[in-house]
Amino acid sequence: MKFHNLYSFFFNGTALLCGVVLFPLSSCTSVAGNKGNEVHFWLTKGDQSVKLQRQTSVKFTQNSNNLQNIVIDESQKFQYVDGFGYTLTGGSVEVINRLSPAKRKALLNELFGDDENSISVSYLRLSIGASDLDGEVFSYDDLPEGQADPSLSKFSLAKDKNLIAMLKEILAINPSIKIIAAPWSAPVWMKDNGKSKGGSLKREFYGAYANYFVKYIQGMKKEGIHIDAITPQNEPLHPGNNPSLYMPSEQQRDFIKGFLGPAFKANGIKTGIVVYDHNCNKPEYALDILKDPEAYQYIDGSAFHLYEGDISALSTVHNAFPDKNLYFTEQWTGSKGTFNEDLNWHIKNVIIGSMRNWSKTALEWNVANDPQYKPHTDGGCTECKGAITVSDSENFTRNVSYYIIAHASKFVPAGSQRIASTQTEHLSTAAFRTPEGKTVLIVQNGSSTDENFNIQYNGKTAAVKISGNSAATYIF
Repeated sequence: MKFHNLYSFFFNGTALLCGVVLFPLSSCTSVAGNKGNEVHFWLTKGDQSVKLQRQTSVKFTQNSNNLQNIVIDESQKFQYVDGFGYTLTGGSVEVINRLSPAKRKALLNELFGDDENSISVSYLRLSIGASDLDGEVFSYDDLPEGQADPSLSKFSLAKDKNLIAMLKEILAINPSIKIIAAPWSAPVWMKDNGKSKGGSLKREFYGAYANYFVKYIQGMKKEGIHIDAITPQNEPLHPGNNPSLYMPSEQQRDFIKGFLGPAFKANGIKTGIVVYDHNCNKPEYALDILKDPEAYQYIDGSAFHLYEGDISALSTVHNAFPDKNLYFTEQWTGSKGTFNEDLNWHIKNVIIGSMRNWSKTALEWNVANDPQYKPHTDGGCTECKGAITVSDSENFTRNVSYYIIAHASKFVPAGSQRIASTQTEHLSTAAFRTPEGKTVLIVQNGSSTDENFNIQYNGKTAAVKISGNSAATYIF
């Protein structure tokens, strides 16, 4: 039985649902005769005493009280959701493959499956070539220094053979998972500094680089992997990573309208072109490109991170170009952060904030690494903490970003639509209507003390309590 369909069974017939290994219930609950009248919810506390555990259900009533209200209005509809997830880095693949076959299979099913034991990750980001969380720097057309290959005759996806193999396993678990991909750097022979770190794309190789994307998408398709969208460059204004490439907006604009867009059109490629893929402090980067009518015709939308700026930047772009999509594609949790701080900041900003500002996705950074935050390139991130830490062949740990994403991905499947929900001084919220007709409300309590409130929906009221510095997902 699929997890998301479990609720239909759960609400529309006599059922008995007991605790499962990952998400234990305090008791078994009979739901016979309570069709549409109960609110079921899962809680994670910042103090880690409760992690994605089912709590005692509450009932809707017609009673009035003096509590603060969170009002859900399904008549106000916003964007459809494509999914929630992570970047599957080469380093993530490497450490997951260190697990024994049984543990590895169990982890992949837990992450990508759709039963009650899974968190149902529905969206992945990939690096085109190496990211800084690969064990080494590489592109798909590396050459000895001084050589060039404008015809891309030596293009090969061989360096990603293990990642491709894992993607095939993931697609067998969830065939509908969506994928966005981004390069951290072009091949070094295309760059003006001839190095993996920094530098910009030489104008003479704009055409070759556009064909590099074409070959990547076609090569992945031959492997049975559909790339739904790409961005021309990860963090184009941050040339200090390894690998990285500096691509200001005018260069990205010219690359898209003169080369990448026409190359996709000529080859019948439907993969979306998504601009920017960097911080919320520079929405003008996306706006400058979208304002160009030649570039505009090829663009699906724009993507953002939140290491600088405010999440409302997504709405700034939406308000200027409401027919273009928005994506939130990366936010990392680090070795020096606390579970409490990261849980609450990320749920409020990455999950709720991005959704309330028109994003179709909310993605945390890497899926997995080891206890030393490896693998990474020389000059790559040394503090990025994966959703999973793999310590040896039989053991892995679920970290804070696992729970950040799970509070959305487990309950809000792709194809859900955001609907209106009010907020209060301490309670941040986002509400959704799922394809199965259920309503999901995600709430983050930014206060250090418990908050009592009403969920008001269709003239009914459910009085609930959320612990201080906690996140909860409510389903009814």
